[in-house]
Amino acid sequence: MLGALVLALAACGGKDKSASSVDEQPAKAEVVIKASNWKFDQAEYIVPKDTPVKIILENTEGAHGIKVTGTDINLGPGKQSTVVTLKAGTYDFRCSIMCGSGHAGMVSKLIVQ
Repeated sequence: MLGALVLALAACGGKDKSASSVDEQPAKAEVVIKASNWKFDQAEYIVPKDTPVKIILENTEGAHGIKVTGTDINLGPGKQSTVVTLKAGTYDFRCSIMCGSGHAGMVSKLIVQ
């Protein structure tokens, strides 16, 4: 029993070094993604390419997370923001935490131009 507790605590306390080095960049722009029950506040968020951007997830109702396809962006409980530099393109994202009956429709896009 004690061994399982130690393993669980070790897994929760680990730090992703590749993500932290990205977070140390000073952001030149910022985007706030507001999540409420079964929707994001915008269908699309536009950010500049090749520029450090701070992405902030703000839960206004319910518990939500985001995972952006094609990137290392994975925000949710315990990590509400990250600084990233992305190439031009359109990146889809969805809620990464099962949040109820409307969860499957909780999608949006991050457009980098």
